[in-house]
Amino acid sequence: WFNIHYNGLYLGESKPLIKDVLHITLVENPGIAFGIDPGESLKDLILVITILTCIGIFAYLLFAKNADRRVRIAVALILGGAAGNLFDRIFYGYFYNYAPLFQGNVVDFLDIRIFRFFIFGDIHGNYVFNFADVSILSGVFILIFLILRMKSKRTDKSLVPQLVEDREDIT
Repeated sequence: WFNIHYNGLYLGESKPLIKDVLHITLVENPGIAFGIDPGESLKDLILVITILTCIGIFAYLLFAKNADRRVRIAVALILGGAAGNLFDRIFYGYFYNYAPLFQGNVVDFLDIRIFRFFIFGDIHGNYVFNFADVSILSGVFILIFLILRMKSKRTDKSLVPQLVEDREDIT
């Protein structure tokens, strides 16, 4: 009942799990979020930004041990997703013999067909994404929720930094 010798999907092939709702579709994403491809000329820049972002987020988690645990969890979700996609960019093309190290694409496969998004005024059908993308978006949504919740609990005066309040030279 379990076929361990399954060869997988071919690029672009789709298998329905729930017809017209959830499919597994193999897509390689050379660009950034939501399948936006800024082109080959920016591929190295995307890689460098992703590496620096991962290092920065990791440093935050390492040094901000006293920060709110919920914020640290949200940031860890973002780091986990970014690192997962970074791993694909670094190794996937090399493992499958189509690109040198650091030049691969991100593998996306979750194809939820009930959503249609509008980006830049165009309808872009159904998006295919991966669990790393879900992790990143979950972390971002949690951070936004926490920030909005913190702001609603504070008064307007407490939102002004103390350094600004104490300065006498401001007119």
